[in-house]
Amino acid sequence: MIPRTLFSSEHELFRESVRTFLEKHAVPFHGQWEKQGYIERNLWNQAGEAGMLCSHLPEEYGGLGADFLYSAVVIEEVSRLGLTGIGFSLHSDIVAPYILHYGSEALKHKYLPKLISGEMVTAIAMTEPGAGSDLQGVKTTAVLEGDEYVINGSKTFITNGYLADLVIVVAKTDPKAGAKGTSLFLVEADTPGFDKGKRLRKSA
Repeated sequence: MIPRTLFSSEHELFRESVRTFLEKHAVPFHGQWEKQGYIERNLWNQAGEAGMLCSHLPEEYGGLGADFLYSAVVIEEVSRLGLTGIGFSLHSDIVAPYILHYGSEALKHKYLPKLISGEMVTAIAMTEPGAGSDLQGVKTTAVLEGDEYVINGSKTFITNGYLADLVIVVAKTDPKAGAKGTSLFLVEADTPGFDKGKRLRKSA
């Protein structure tokens, strides 16, 4: 095997800690999680305490300011152990960057520390029963009423959806504007009118 030079000694030390964490807190319970269709909520808090979530986020929000290779290590170790259903990557490497790059400072300070600690689990509600993941075909709408948007629509196949506390919802704000009329909304799962359907049997 050709030796890899991409990772530093610090990355490899982190890898050892991630592997030890997963072998202790995930591997023994994975069979049960597969049967029940979701991982236990406390794994997220434990992962946050271990520094495995959103390590790339700036220190001002509670992150480590680390490079993406730390996230790559987590992805590799979760995959190496065959731990399907653990959506750390979507949470850390997709949702968190959306908030970091497009959210206001108020939103960053409100949510990012909770994503880092595992206090909040995140998801993206994009796919729809009739449109799949074709964003041009999204039917969910968001209409401004006063100073609030009212969102109407249904989503499906949402990774982390069952445990999610905070969801990025894709909705049309201007159906006539094509891609430019598509917006992303941060919606807390306890928002009135936000309902979770039955769990679907899938691998993530």
